[in-house]
Amino acid sequence: MSRKKVIIRRFAPGLLMGYLPTGGFVRADTLELLDLGGRVVHIPLNEVKMVSFVRDFNTADGVNPERFARKTFPARPRAEGLWIRCVLQDDEVLEGLAPLDLSLAEGFTEDKGIQMAPPDVRGNVLRLFVPSAAMKSMEILAVVTTPSRKKTVTLAATADDQPDLFADLGPDSPLH
Repeated sequence: MSRKKVIIRRFAPGLLMGYLPTGGFVRADTLELLDLGGRVVHIPLNEVKMVSFVRDFNTADGVNPERFARKTFPARPRAEGLWIRCVLQDDEVLEGLAPLDLSLAEGFTEDKGIQMAPPDVRGNVLRLFVPSAAMKSMEILAVVTTPSRKKTVTLAATADDQPDLFADLGPDSPLH
């Protein structure tokens, strides 16, 4: 099973760094984190503020190792998805793009949370997971889709362009 680098922010002080699988990482309301020491740590989901899937751990930075500079979009996102704004329990506002598929509904029916792309995908944070318990509110701001290509409409042919269906009958035929 492939595991990805994550930094887990909790509401209690302290960051946790380690590895989680890309999907199915919530089991029985806990996260099973493989920490940097190789131990499996069970973290109750209700303690988790957000999980950041990152490129690098940046362990020297104890305050913002995620290098998560922008938490909201400066304008309408260009990528396709559901533009979502979450207000967390500590009143922090976080925006992201959730996929346009059933994963959003599945996460909430199981009361787990939402996965989304952050506002700055070129930064250190590749993807976010915000547990349902960490949110005070969630709002879908827009459904962002790519513009559909213009379809060319062919005009109906004029009478002059129509084939003569009765040409084979001859001039003396009553149908001509």
